[in-house]
Amino acid sequence: MLMSATLHSLWWVIRLDRKLREKVTDTRKGQRQDVPKDHSQRSAFRATTHSDLILRATKLGIPYRVIHNASIMNAVGCCGLQLYKFGETVSVVFWTDTWRPESFFDKVKKNRQNGMHTLCLLDIKVKEQSLENLIRGRKIYEPPRYMSVNQAAQQLLEIVHNQRARGEEPAITEETLCVGLARVGAEDQKIAAGTLQQMCTVDLGEPLHSLVITGGTLHPLEMEMLNLFSIPESQSINGL
Repeated sequence: MLMSATLHSLWWVIRLDRKLREKVTDTRKGQRQDVPKDHSQRSAFRATTHSDLILRATKLGIPYRVIHNASIMNAVGCCGLQLYKFGETVSVVFWTDTWRPESFFDKVKKNRQNGMHTLCLLDIKVKEQSLENLIRGRKIYEPPRYMSVNQAAQQLLEIVHNQRARGEEPAITEETLCVGLARVGAEDQKIAAGTLQQMCTVDLGEPLHSLVITGGTLHPLEMEMLNLFSIPESQSINGL
């Protein structure tokens, strides 16, 4: 959501997606007519686009104020894993027939080597156009898609299998302890702790979903907390 105001007293509200936000900042070109106020559902400065707005506003002499918000980056602590034990965050994107990136897996490996948990941000496809509509310039958008924990876990397992086929030792296995989270902060939020294999089939319901790959060694308090969310058919959490 973008709230925009002139330097006088007129205010209005328009819906802001990433493309529009970038278009607004790219086309201002030193003009002071509009002062953007970016109201995100997530915490401020979580995305580089937010920092870009601050830098542009500063160069143009436009005052700004940051009102911080909560996001999955800190709300993930509700699962019982300690926030200071999280390493670098990764994004898991929807694979296509011709694009199946695995490069983010290096960060998972580094985090595991350091005993750190990995928060996986799962892909969101909103206002996406098909290649045909994009080429023809038709503003027709595909239905929104939100990656589930099941889909993310299945892609991660395929990466594990690919690495084994190449003779590499994967950083995680089917038995690696993971945590799936859905609709964090809502009354119907759901959390499930179990193996990566179990994450392929656990039912967490509607989006939005996030996935955590644990760092291997857990604090006793973390294990006790995760036992509250263990998948029924699994045994008690033991820091796999």
